[in-house]
Amino acid sequence: MTRSRSWLFVPGDDPRKIGKALAGPADRVILDLEDAVAPTKRAGARALVADTIAALATENRERVCVRINPWQEDAANDDLQALKATLPASIMLPKVRSIDDLRAVDSILSQLESDTGQPTTKVIALVTETVSMTATMPAMPSPPKRVAALTWGGEDLSAALGASANKFADGRWLPTFEFARVQCLLAAKRFGLHAIDTLYTDFRDGEGMQQHANAALRDGFDGVLAIHPAQIDPIHSAFTPDAASVAHARRIVAAFAANPDSGALQLDGRMIDRPHLIQAQKILNRLE
Repeated sequence: MTRSRSWLFVPGDDPRKIGKALAGPADRVILDLEDAVAPTKRAGARALVADTIAALATENRERVCVRINPWQEDAANDDLQALKATLPASIMLPKVRSIDDLRAVDSILSQLESDTGQPTTKVIALVTETVSMTATMPAMPSPPKRVAALTWGGEDLSAALGASANKFADGRWLPTFEFARVQCLLAAKRFGLHAIDTLYTDFRDGEGMQQHANAALRDGFDGVLAIHPAQIDPIHSAFTPDAASVAHARRIVAAFAANPDSGALQLDGRMIDRPHLIQAQKILNRLE
Protein backbone atom coordinates (compact mmCIF):
# COMPACT_ATOMS: atom_id res chain seq x y z
CA MET A 1 0.00 0.00 0.00
CA THR A 2 1.31 3.42 -0.98
CA ARG A 3 1.58 6.39 1.35
CA SER A 4 -1.40 6.28 3.72
CA ARG A 5 -0.88 8.63 6.64
CA SER A 6 -4.39 10.10 6.76
CA TRP A 7 -7.75 8.38 6.24
CA LEU A 8 -10.65 10.86 6.11
CA PHE A 9 -14.22 9.63 6.61
CA VAL A 10 -16.89 11.28 4.45
CA PRO A 11 -20.63 10.51 4.41
CA GLY A 12 -21.38 8.53 1.27
CA ASP A 13 -24.63 10.41 0.67
CA ASP A 14 -23.18 13.94 0.68
CA PRO A 15 -21.82 15.00 -2.74
CA ARG A 16 -20.53 18.34 -1.44
CA LYS A 17 -18.43 16.77 1.31
CA ILE A 18 -17.21 14.04 -1.04
CA GLY A 19 -16.06 16.62 -3.58
CA LYS A 20 -14.35 18.70 -0.91
CA ALA A 21 -12.54 15.66 0.52
CA LEU A 22 -11.33 14.46 -2.87
CA ALA A 23 -10.02 17.95 -3.65
CA GLY A 24 -8.22 18.10 -0.29
CA PRO A 25 -4.89 16.75 0.92
CA ALA A 26 -5.97 13.53 2.67
CA ASP A 27 -3.98 10.52 1.52
CA ARG A 28 -7.11 8.34 1.62
CA VAL A 29 -10.78 9.32 1.47
CA ILE A 30 -13.22 6.84 3.02
CA LEU A 31 -16.67 7.10 1.45
CA ASP A 32 -18.84 5.81 4.28
CA LEU A 33 -21.89 3.64 3.65
CA GLU A 34 -22.18 2.53 7.29
CA ASP A 35 -22.52 4.81 10.32
CA ALA A 36 -22.69 8.11 8.43
CA VAL A 37 -25.65 7.07 6.27
CA ALA A 38 -29.20 6.45 7.51
CA PRO A 39 -30.63 3.08 6.35
CA THR A 40 -33.30 4.90 4.35
CA LYS A 41 -30.61 6.70 2.34
CA ARG A 42 -28.31 3.75 1.62
CA ALA A 43 -29.57 3.07 -1.90
CA GLY A 44 -28.92 6.66 -2.96
CA ALA A 45 -25.55 6.66 -1.23
CA ARG A 46 -24.49 3.48 -3.05
CA ALA A 47 -25.38 5.02 -6.39
CA LEU A 48 -23.54 8.25 -5.55
CA VAL A 49 -20.42 6.39 -4.39
CA ALA A 50 -20.39 4.17 -7.50
CA ASP A 51 -20.80 7.20 -9.78
CA THR A 52 -18.07 9.07 -7.91
CA ILE A 53 -15.58 6.24 -8.34
CA ALA A 54 -16.47 5.78 -12.01
CA ALA A 55 -15.80 9.47 -12.69
CA LEU A 56 -12.37 9.51 -11.07
CA ALA A 57 -9.12 9.35 -12.99
CA THR A 58 -7.05 6.24 -12.33
CA GLU A 59 -4.55 8.04 -10.09
CA ASN A 60 -7.35 9.34 -7.87
CA ARG A 61 -9.14 6.01 -7.59
CA GLU A 62 -6.21 4.75 -5.54
CA ARG A 63 -7.14 7.28 -2.86
CA VAL A 64 -10.71 6.05 -2.46
CA CYS A 65 -11.77 3.55 0.17
CA VAL A 66 -15.41 2.60 0.80
CA ARG A 67 -16.60 1.55 4.24
CA ILE A 68 -19.31 -1.02 3.67
CA ASN A 69 -21.70 -2.32 6.29
CA PRO A 70 -20.81 -5.18 8.67
CA TRP A 71 -20.64 -8.57 7.01
CA GLN A 72 -23.31 -9.98 9.32
CA GLU A 73 -25.86 -7.63 7.76
CA ASP A 74 -27.53 -8.05 4.36
CA ALA A 75 -26.59 -4.45 3.56
CA ALA A 76 -22.92 -5.45 3.20
CA ASN A 77 -23.55 -7.66 0.18
CA ASP A 78 -25.87 -5.01 -1.25
CA ASP A 79 -23.03 -2.50 -0.93
CA LEU A 80 -20.60 -4.70 -2.86
CA GLN A 81 -23.11 -5.57 -5.56
CA ALA A 82 -23.81 -1.87 -6.09
CA LEU A 83 -20.08 -1.24 -6.52
CA LYS A 84 -19.23 -4.25 -8.68
CA ALA A 85 -18.96 -2.29 -11.93
CA THR A 86 -16.48 0.16 -10.39
CA LEU A 87 -14.80 -1.56 -7.47
CA PRO A 88 -12.82 0.85 -5.29
CA ALA A 89 -9.12 0.45 -4.59
CA SER A 90 -10.00 -0.62 -1.06
CA ILE A 91 -12.95 -1.28 1.19
CA MET A 92 -13.13 -0.98 4.95
CA LEU A 93 -14.92 -3.82 6.71
CA PRO A 94 -16.36 -2.78 10.10
CA LYS A 95 -17.29 -4.88 13.12
CA VAL A 96 -15.20 -7.89 12.10
CA ARG A 97 -16.18 -10.83 14.31
CA SER A 98 -13.53 -13.36 13.26
CA ILE A 99 -11.26 -14.41 10.43
CA ASP A 100 -14.35 -15.97 8.82
CA ASP A 101 -15.75 -12.51 8.00
CA LEU A 102 -12.52 -11.59 6.23
CA ARG A 103 -12.49 -14.85 4.30
CA ALA A 104 -16.10 -14.39 3.23
CA VAL A 105 -15.44 -10.87 1.93
CA ASP A 106 -12.30 -12.10 0.19
CA SER A 107 -14.33 -14.80 -1.57
CA ILE A 108 -17.03 -12.48 -2.88
CA LEU A 109 -14.51 -9.83 -3.97
CA SER A 110 -12.53 -12.49 -5.82
CA GLN A 111 -15.69 -13.51 -7.66
CA LEU A 112 -16.59 -9.91 -8.53
CA GLU A 113 -13.05 -9.23 -9.78
CA SER A 114 -13.13 -12.40 -11.88
CA ASP A 115 -16.51 -11.49 -13.36
CA THR A 116 -15.54 -7.91 -14.23
CA GLY A 117 -11.79 -8.17 -14.89
CA GLN A 118 -10.97 -5.47 -12.35
CA PRO A 119 -7.79 -5.28 -10.24
CA THR A 120 -7.61 -6.51 -6.66
CA THR A 121 -9.56 -4.51 -4.11
CA LYS A 122 -7.69 -4.29 -0.82
CA VAL A 123 -9.44 -4.70 2.54
CA ILE A 124 -8.96 -2.51 5.61
CA ALA A 125 -10.27 -4.42 8.63
CA LEU A 126 -11.77 -2.77 11.72
CA VAL A 127 -10.80 -5.43 14.23
CA THR A 128 -11.82 -4.15 17.67
CA GLU A 129 -15.48 -3.26 17.31
CA THR A 130 -16.72 -6.66 18.49
CA VAL A 131 -15.83 -8.39 21.74
CA SER A 132 -15.19 -11.71 19.97
CA MET A 133 -12.53 -10.31 17.64
CA THR A 134 -10.89 -8.13 20.28
CA ALA A 135 -10.59 -11.03 22.69
CA THR A 136 -9.20 -13.52 20.15
CA MET A 137 -6.95 -11.30 18.05
CA PRO A 138 -3.68 -12.66 19.49
CA ALA A 139 -4.63 -16.10 18.09
CA MET A 140 -5.94 -14.83 14.74
CA PRO A 141 -4.53 -16.81 11.80
CA SER A 142 -3.03 -15.09 8.79
CA PRO A 143 -5.71 -13.07 6.96
CA PRO A 144 -6.33 -13.25 3.20
CA LYS A 145 -3.66 -11.58 1.09
CA ARG A 146 -5.97 -8.75 0.04
CA VAL A 147 -6.11 -7.50 3.66
CA ALA A 148 -3.72 -4.55 3.60
CA ALA A 149 -4.28 -2.84 6.95
CA LEU A 150 -5.86 -3.20 10.37
CA THR A 151 -7.45 -0.39 12.31
CA TRP A 152 -9.43 -0.09 15.48
CA GLY A 153 -12.11 1.99 17.18
CA GLY A 154 -13.23 2.60 20.73
CA GLU A 155 -16.79 3.81 20.25
CA ASP A 156 -18.37 0.62 18.93
CA LEU A 157 -16.38 -1.46 21.41
CA SER A 158 -17.78 0.73 24.19
CA ALA A 159 -21.29 -0.04 22.96
CA ALA A 160 -20.54 -3.76 22.65
CA LEU A 161 -19.21 -3.87 26.20
CA GLY A 162 -21.89 -1.63 27.68
CA ALA A 163 -19.13 0.67 28.94
CA SER A 164 -20.04 4.21 30.00
CA ALA A 165 -16.63 5.63 28.99
CA ASN A 166 -13.51 4.62 27.11
CA LYS A 167 -11.05 7.25 28.37
CA PHE A 168 -9.79 8.69 31.63
CA ALA A 169 -10.53 12.36 32.32
CA ASP A 170 -7.05 13.28 31.04
CA GLY A 171 -7.72 11.67 27.64
CA ARG A 172 -5.77 8.44 28.12
CA TRP A 173 -7.50 5.24 27.03
CA LEU A 174 -8.95 3.10 29.78
CA PRO A 175 -7.14 -0.26 30.09
CA THR A 176 -9.61 -2.31 28.03
CA PHE A 177 -9.40 0.10 25.12
CA GLU A 178 -5.63 0.48 25.34
CA PHE A 179 -5.49 -3.32 25.19
CA ALA A 180 -7.57 -3.25 22.00
CA ARG A 181 -5.32 -0.58 20.49
CA VAL A 182 -2.16 -2.53 21.29
CA GLN A 183 -3.59 -5.79 19.97
CA CYS A 184 -4.49 -4.11 16.68
CA LEU A 185 -0.98 -2.70 16.36
CA LEU A 186 0.72 -6.00 17.21
CA ALA A 187 -1.49 -8.03 14.89
CA ALA A 188 -0.84 -5.65 11.99
CA LYS A 189 2.91 -5.80 12.49
CA ARG A 190 2.82 -9.55 12.97
CA PHE A 191 1.32 -10.00 9.50
CA GLY A 192 3.29 -7.21 7.81
CA LEU A 193 0.21 -4.99 7.38
CA HIS A 194 -0.31 -1.27 7.85
CA ALA A 195 -1.54 -0.28 11.29
CA ILE A 196 -3.95 2.67 11.38
CA ASP A 197 -4.71 4.38 14.67
CA THR A 198 -8.27 5.34 15.50
CA LEU A 199 -9.83 8.77 15.12
CA TYR A 200 -9.78 11.68 17.55
CA THR A 201 -13.40 12.65 18.08
CA ASP A 202 -13.02 16.36 19.02
CA PHE A 203 -12.17 17.86 15.62
CA ARG A 204 -12.16 21.38 17.09
CA ASP A 205 -9.27 20.51 19.42
CA GLY A 206 -6.23 21.04 17.21
CA GLU A 207 -3.70 20.60 20.02
CA GLY A 208 -5.32 17.37 21.16
CA MET A 209 -5.37 16.09 17.58
CA GLN A 210 -1.68 16.84 17.19
CA GLN A 211 -0.88 14.94 20.38
CA HIS A 212 -3.02 12.04 19.19
CA ALA A 213 -1.20 11.88 15.84
CA ASN A 214 2.20 12.23 17.51
CA ALA A 215 1.37 9.31 19.81
CA ALA A 216 0.32 7.19 16.82
CA LEU A 217 3.69 7.72 15.14
CA ARG A 218 5.57 7.21 18.41
CA ASP A 219 3.92 3.88 19.05
CA GLY A 220 4.46 2.47 15.56
CA PHE A 221 1.23 3.15 13.68
CA ASP A 222 1.48 3.98 10.00
CA GLY A 223 -1.49 6.32 9.78
CA VAL A 224 -4.51 7.79 11.57
CA LEU A 225 -8.25 7.94 10.89
CA ALA A 226 -9.86 11.38 10.65
CA ILE A 227 -13.41 12.71 10.72
CA HIS A 228 -12.82 16.31 9.63
CA PRO A 229 -10.57 18.00 7.04
CA ALA A 230 -9.02 20.12 9.81
CA GLN A 231 -7.40 16.97 11.22
CA ILE A 232 -5.37 16.18 8.12
CA ASP A 233 -2.60 18.76 8.61
CA PRO A 234 -1.81 17.60 12.19
CA ILE A 235 -1.61 14.00 10.98
CA HIS A 236 0.70 14.88 8.10
CA SER A 237 2.80 17.04 10.41
CA ALA A 238 3.29 14.13 12.80
CA PHE A 239 4.24 11.70 10.04
CA THR A 240 6.60 14.06 8.21
CA PRO A 241 10.11 13.82 9.71
CA ASP A 242 11.90 17.08 10.41
CA ALA A 243 15.12 18.08 8.68
CA ALA A 244 17.35 17.06 11.60
CA SER A 245 15.83 13.57 11.76
CA VAL A 246 16.21 13.13 8.01
CA ALA A 247 19.83 14.27 8.05
CA HIS A 248 20.69 11.91 10.91
CA ALA A 249 18.90 9.01 9.22
CA ARG A 250 20.82 9.59 6.01
CA ARG A 251 24.11 9.55 7.91
CA ILE A 252 23.19 6.23 9.52
CA VAL A 253 22.25 4.69 6.17
CA ALA A 254 25.44 6.04 4.59
CA ALA A 255 27.58 4.69 7.43
CA PHE A 256 26.25 1.16 7.00
CA ALA A 257 26.49 1.41 3.20
CA ALA A 258 30.18 2.26 3.60
CA ASN A 259 30.67 -0.67 6.00
CA PRO A 260 28.41 -3.47 4.69
CA ASP A 261 30.12 -6.18 6.73
CA SER A 262 29.69 -4.40 10.07
CA GLY A 263 26.85 -5.14 12.46
CA ALA A 264 27.64 -2.20 14.73
CA LEU A 265 29.34 1.13 14.15
CA GLN A 266 30.23 4.33 15.94
CA LEU A 267 28.54 7.57 14.89
CA ASP A 268 29.07 10.83 16.76
CA GLY A 269 30.52 8.91 19.70
CA ARG A 270 27.55 6.56 20.01
CA MET A 271 27.15 2.93 19.03
CA ILE A 272 24.60 2.17 16.33
CA ASP A 273 23.53 -1.25 15.09
CA ARG A 274 21.00 -2.83 12.75
CA PRO A 275 17.87 -1.67 14.64
CA HIS A 276 19.12 1.93 14.19
CA LEU A 277 19.52 1.27 10.47
CA ILE A 278 15.98 -0.10 10.19
CA GLN A 279 14.57 2.92 12.01
CA ALA A 280 16.58 5.29 9.79
CA GLN A 281 15.24 3.58 6.67
CA LYS A 282 11.68 3.97 7.96
CA ILE A 283 12.23 7.69 8.51
CA LEU A 284 13.49 8.10 4.96
CA ASN A 285 10.60 6.02 3.59
CA ARG A 286 8.17 8.51 5.12
CA LEU A 287 9.57 11.15 2.78
CA GLU A 288 8.38 9.24 -0.29
